[in-house]
Amino acid sequence: MDDRSNVTYITLDGFVELHKYRYLCFVIMFTAYVVIICCNSTIVCLIVIHRNLHEPMYIFIAALLMNSVLYSTNIYPKLFIDFLSEKQVIMSSLCFFQSFIYYTLAGSEFLLLAAMSYDRYVSICKPLQYPTVMRKRTVSIFLVLAWITPACELTLSGAINAERKLCNFTLKGIFCTNLVYKLQCVISGAQVIYGAAVLVIISLFPTLFILFTYTRILIISYRSCKTVRRKAAQTCLPHLLALINFSCFITYDVVTGRMETDITETVHLVMTLQMILYHPLLNPIIYGVKMKEISKHLKRLFCQVK
Repeated sequence: MDDRSNVTYITLDGFVELHKYRYLCFVIMFTAYVVIICCNSTIVCLIVIHRNLHEPMYIFIAALLMNSVLYSTNIYPKLFIDFLSEKQVIMSSLCFFQSFIYYTLAGSEFLLLAAMSYDRYVSICKPLQYPTVMRKRTVSIFLVLAWITPACELTLSGAINAERKLCNFTLKGIFCTNLVYKLQCVISGAQVIYGAAVLVIISLFPTLFILFTYTRILIISYRSCKTVRRKAAQTCLPHLLALINFSCFITYDVVTGRMETDITETVHLVMTLQMILYHPLLNPIIYGVKMKEISKHLKRLFCQVK
C-alpha cells in the first residue's frame, strides 16, 4: 500500500491470532532475545579474555556466535514493535534491507562453518603443518571473506530487486525473507538464475566442502589411535550439529520462498519461530557445553558468580 508521502508499505501477514496472544508473544520473544544476547556474548567475552582460547578454532566460534547476535538483532526488534502494534507493516525499502542482512548473515554462517571444518581437518589430519597453515593472517583472511563474500554477492541482486515494481503488498511471513520477491510484478529469468548461483556459492559449496573435510577426518581418525578418535569426536560433533540444524532451516526457507507450497499459516509460523529461536539459542549450548575448554571457563565463571 502507498502512504501519503508516496512511501510503499508491506503488510506482514504471517502472524496467527496475534490479537489474543500479543503480550504473551512479546514477553516470550523478548526473554528469548535477552537470553540469546547474554549467552552468545558471554562465550565471546570468555574467548576474548582468556589467552588459552586465542586459537583459530575458538576465534571461529566467537565469530559464529557474533553472527548469531547480529542475525537475531536483524529480526527481533521489529518483531517487538509488531507484537505491540495494531498493524504489522514495514517500509518496502526496509523490508528488502532486512532480507539482504538476513541472507548475508546466513551465507556468513555457512562460510564460517566451512572455515572451522578446514581448521579441524588440518589440526587432525595434518597436525605437523597446523602452525604453519593456520596462522593469524590466514584466520583473518577467512573471517573477512566469510562476511564480505555473501554481502558482495547479494548487493547486486538486492539493488536490482529493490527497484522492481510491486504488485502485491501482503507478505505471508512475520519478517522479510525471499518471500518478498513473490510480491514483484515480474520475476525475470536472470533473477532466478543469479539467485540460484548465489545460493550454490554461499551455501551448497560450503556444505559440500564441510562434508568432504569431515569425511576425511572420520576416515583418518578411524585408522588412528583412540586419542585421535576422541579428539575428532569432541571437536567435530558440535560443528556437525550446528551445520545440520542450520541447513534444515535454510532448506525450509528456500523451498517455501521459491516454490508454491500448501503449508498452513500456523505451520509456517511455527517453523519460522524455530528458525529464529533454535539456531541462536543452540549455538552457545553446543559450543559452551560440548567444547571442553570453553565449558571449563563457563563453570569457573558460574562458580565465581555464586
